[in-house]
Amino acid sequence: MTTEIALPGLLWEDTVPAGASWTHVLKRGTSLRITALGDDANVPAIFYNSECPVERYSMPDTLKAQHIAHLTKGFVLYSDMGRVLCSITDDTCGWHDLLGGHSTATSIQDRFGNQRYQEHHNDFYRNTRDNLLIELANWGLGLRDLSANVNFFSKVQVDPDGQLEYLSGNSKAGDFVELRAEMNVLVILDTGQHPLNSAGSYAPVPVQVAVRRVAIATADDPCRLACPENNRGFVNTERYFL
Repeated sequence: MTTEIALPGLLWEDTVPAGASWTHVLKRGTSLRITALGDDANVPAIFYNSECPVERYSMPDTLKAQHIAHLTKGFVLYSDMGRVLCSITDDTCGWHDLLGGHSTATSIQDRFGNQRYQEHHNDFYRNTRDNLLIELANWGLGLRDLSANVNFFSKVQVDPDGQLEYLSGNSKAGDFVELRAEMNVLVILDTGQHPLNSAGSYAPVPVQVAVRRVAIATADDPCRLACPENNRGFVNTERYFL
């Protein structure tokens, strides 16, 4: 599946296979569109200031600044320095999980068995933790730099007993989310299944990624005006580039 209508300012596009990872430095003034190529996709993602990766995506700041428990159009991703890394400028899915974490080698083996590379080659079972660490190593980063991730396309709610509940069917093939970079952002994506997805088989879903040029946020940008905290976050970000 590819983009049917050319996006304005399109620079390039690619496909991230099922169970694979992907990395890109998304420059300020560009955006990343992630499109699901199957139902019930899941895209764990982590974000860093590419110029100083000790500054990275902060799940607590993203939640408390905007008084939210999930992401959708109009919300932003905060760094732990109070700056805006990315804004969600478009979204057909409507709910993206911030709470559910990601899979590990142990969780994949416990659920689906031990299908190793030695016997199964490229059909081995991958896990998100190892995929993210491999991508981080390419940038001189490691386990201590692995922070909480977003799970794009997945929906997780908290039930009355305080337990996290994964809701299947949240995304369909063709759903997309678009992230506008407000800084120069190191983006690391994976396509592993959500750890709370109760599917009985190992079946991650591929996605398409497309990068294009876009205008920088203006004073009347909807993401900026979503709440007073966001305006302050944008001001902090703009001062960084003065």
